[in-house]
Amino acid sequence: MKDIRDMPDIRNEAAPTLRFAAHLAAAAEEEATRQGKAMGIAVVDRAGNLVVAVRMDGASPVALQLAIDKAFTAAAFNAPTDAWGEVTKPGGADWGLTSALAGRIVILAGGLPLRAGGELIGALGVSGAAPSVDLACARAGIAAGQPVLDADPSLVPSQASN
Repeated sequence: MKDIRDMPDIRNEAAPTLRFAAHLAAAAEEEATRQGKAMGIAVVDRAGNLVVAVRMDGASPVALQLAIDKAFTAAAFNAPTDAWGEVTKPGGADWGLTSALAGRIVILAGGLPLRAGGELIGALGVSGAAPSVDLACARAGIAAGQPVLDADPSLVPSQASN
């Protein structure tokens, strides 16, 4: 067993900066515009705290809240939101999951985790159209972010957390 004096007191974790989160959201918005859809778009940190939220002109009144909750779900489980579809059906192993946390868990496509160096740093959520469109827009955001992340690690600084 390690001596407690040899253990760090503070853990450093990466988190998306506002600038980087805005870049992801802009790429998702660009894809939504290309597809002719108005969407809600959200980027959260690894704890599910909101970093950026965008509600495009004409988006459904519920699109932004669903996008935020999709991003929260993807960060909470470090998995795409649509990965939970089968197991959350009645009788499934995780039946009832969608009512957890006052219904904040969303299993619809459009929420994707964001990873740097294999570590979860946050998530992106998109909502406002058919699941396939939501997912395409989320993928566009993540895809646009990865090269930027690889080229400029300062976009995801370490921050102390306990």
